[in-house]
Amino acid sequence: MKKLVTVVGMLLTSGIIYSQQLKKGTINRKEVVQRHNYHITDLQEPGPTQVGNGNFAYGFDATGMQTFNDSFTTMSQWSWHSSPLPAGFTAADFKQTNINIQGRMVPYDLPNPQQAALSSWLDANPHRFNLGRIGLWMKMENGTAVTAGDIQAADQYFDLWSAVAVSTFRIQGQPVQVTTVADPDKDIVAFKITSPLIAAKRLGVFIDFPYANLNVFSNGSDYNKPASHQTILVADKKSQVTFSRVMDSTQYEVKASWTGPNSITKEKPHRYKFMPAGSNEIEYVFSFAPWKIKQPLPSFAEVKAHAQKYWPSFWNSGGFIDLSHSKDSQWMELERRIILSQYIMRINAAGQYPPQETGLVNNSWYGRFHYEMILWHNAHNALWNRWSLLNNSLHVYQDNLMAAKQRAATQGYKGARFPKCTGPDGREWPHPIHAFLVWQQPHPVFFANLDYRAHPTTATLEKWMNIIDASADFLASYPSFDTASKHYVLGPPIAFAPENNQFYKDRNPAFELGYWRYALRTAQLLRQQAGLPGKPLWSKVYQQLSPIPLRDNFYEQWENIDSMWTKYNFEHPALLGIYGLLPGDGVDTTIMKNTFRKVLDTWKFDTGWGWDFPLMAMTAARLGETKEAIYMLLHASPKNGYDKHGFVGGGNPYPYIPTNGALLYAVAFMAAGWDGDQQLSTPGFPKDGSWTVMWEDLKKAP
Repeated sequence: MKKLVTVVGMLLTSGIIYSQQLKKGTINRKEVVQRHNYHITDLQEPGPTQVGNGNFAYGFDATGMQTFNDSFTTMSQWSWHSSPLPAGFTAADFKQTNINIQGRMVPYDLPNPQQAALSSWLDANPHRFNLGRIGLWMKMENGTAVTAGDIQAADQYFDLWSAVAVSTFRIQGQPVQVTTVADPDKDIVAFKITSPLIAAKRLGVFIDFPYANLNVFSNGSDYNKPASHQTILVADKKSQVTFSRVMDSTQYEVKASWTGPNSITKEKPHRYKFMPAGSNEIEYVFSFAPWKIKQPLPSFAEVKAHAQKYWPSFWNSGGFIDLSHSKDSQWMELERRIILSQYIMRINAAGQYPPQETGLVNNSWYGRFHYEMILWHNAHNALWNRWSLLNNSLHVYQDNLMAAKQRAATQGYKGARFPKCTGPDGREWPHPIHAFLVWQQPHPVFFANLDYRAHPTTATLEKWMNIIDASADFLASYPSFDTASKHYVLGPPIAFAPENNQFYKDRNPAFELGYWRYALRTAQLLRQQAGLPGKPLWSKVYQQLSPIPLRDNFYEQWENIDSMWTKYNFEHPALLGIYGLLPGDGVDTTIMKNTFRKVLDTWKFDTGWGWDFPLMAMTAARLGETKEAIYMLLHASPKNGYDKHGFVGGGNPYPYIPTNGALLYAVAFMAAGWDGDQQLSTPGFPKDGSWTVMWEDLKKAP
């Protein structure tokens, strides 16, 4: 390894561009990660600093706790709540809406005016909720409460290598230091607080439990319904208490332990103050669970040691990229986004279920996950060679396979039709986009192929084959045959990936046509690998599927679109994904290059979403437009701006973590390449000497 590092150094100092794969362990990963450690000095900084493990996260402000920002949360993959059903109804009582599709009545989950209350209940339930707010209470010398304006010299330093935050500030000149860390396996957050204000009885900790919030976008908290839930405090033993929580049918526990003298008082319903005394230092550990917590709580030191052992192992696992030898001044910002995105996705998107679009930060769409976003949230782990993280949540395809088959059968289709937006129960909720969206349907074949590329074994094929067959059977049975054009047609009714079409009128979206072709061809190849015969209908639909919509030598978002470049040049430019994310089944590359240029010239990029930019970067890379690929990754749109924490916003929801996952997929794609890249070194980056890309252990994309 020492010889390899020396050679790399010689190549760099001699001016030769070294942009290719290195032996794992060559890059000093700790140095790369820690150059993107950050300081938070503003108590109003958008978005929280987070510690957690993928199933649990605690978000906090510059004080190291949830002291001043009551929008920051403590969330988990199990923190789900449902309000009581409308009287006399069950969820199964909901009546679907029949829609005439070429003379055939097909039932869909659409809002039912005759069941308005039940429709609304299905919208909002289940919903994720905030497990509790943990913050500092502080007093001025005169006994009044400390406000955010009283905080002096706030400076929070977050070490990404160990996932430990150290926050310092002053109150009337008196120093306060808070160290915050979470357990990498368990739903535990721990704090060490050091300040002379503790002995002066002017500083302690509070915990405040809210009711769930039923708004579609929220922080999962409603502090204005104290009579709607219960909190029972039980003193377990010296230096430990249990909070038993009841919200309708939801129950969970919170255990708290501490060091040194400490008493607890109830300030008001559901809010408790921990009041330390006699020392300038105290430690607290809080554990959360949907059951009775019987195991002893670890100490702060044990939680911190566990984190300091786990996080370096995470950073040393899988793929890695170092851009520091690049001449382009943008290298630092791109590398920062890459590092912070890895941390964000590990905290928010590596749990037992796919994440919601805002991860474990707050609630979007009541906290439920989107099946179409599973691609952006999870697929990057395949290219970064972190399959253990990807496998954590892929079970949702098998879990919901039977329900997906029932949905398809009820609608008169073969195979399995997976939902659009759901929680752990797999139940869809009545909404037009949810009812008609289809670009999530090829995803299982996409993931199965990624898995087989990484693990080309019989066991992998056996793991996926029933899902592959069910998915491809639906893909083949969903299109209708148009006798006039002699082609199979997608829709209507159908919602396209940009979600801005007329659901009951439009048909043949470009991205979905390309994805259908890719999935049908790939499913057939995987069957062959398993020694199974091909399915004739899959081949027939693949061969006779409608061509990608084309006009004036440009591809278009969907067939017969009206004034695309002036009227529909907003939202996702999804058509570019058929030659970028996807390998281009049915694509003419000359026409695609024309189309890409047209999108660059005319698109309203401030109307899209963060994953659009990595999507376009991959198209640019496949087309050989490598400078444009970098331009798209770092595009100045407010929908592509990464804040100090690495979160991307530009609208509601915030943060929007599909952006982070898409960035990681695109960067690995551009560095390690793709099938058919002519074995070029780092084929997605410019070859003019401006970028030097050192990378390890990334995998080639399809």
